[in-house]
Amino acid sequence: MNPEKETTMNIAALHHTTSRSLAGTMTFPQVVGLLLGEGVESYQADLVTREKTFHMPNGETHRETLDIQPLAIAADFSGPEVVSAIRDIQQQKINYRQFLDRIAAAGTTTYTVYLQGKRAIYFGRNGDFHIEEFPKAN
Repeated sequence: MNPEKETTMNIAALHHTTSRSLAGTMTFPQVVGLLLGEGVESYQADLVTREKTFHMPNGETHRETLDIQPLAIAADFSGPEVVSAIRDIQQQKINYRQFLDRIAAAGTTTYTVYLQGKRAIYFGRNGDFHIEEFPKAN
């Protein structure tokens, strides 16, 4: 028997973060706090399939559908445009749906958020990427 506690994903909490983010009623720092509290290790948003997959340290996963229209993903990746969208959502100038539109227009196909590592990596069609460290708390 494994002495480590097996983690069971709280599907309702994961759905909550996805739906409230899309509704504009939950910020990224709130999402991170809730997911860390649930033991989530990372999540990946696939803008092509419009799905978000959550990963636990024990290998358990859960997939949520992003209830959005298909995104117009640019062929070329623009790191500066991704950064611009990140800064605007951090400053609450745009909401999460607008953020997804902007990073897709900047060529992002997927992004992965590493909660313990405190970074997100945005990927383009040809392997281009941008690594964004979480902002330092004030």
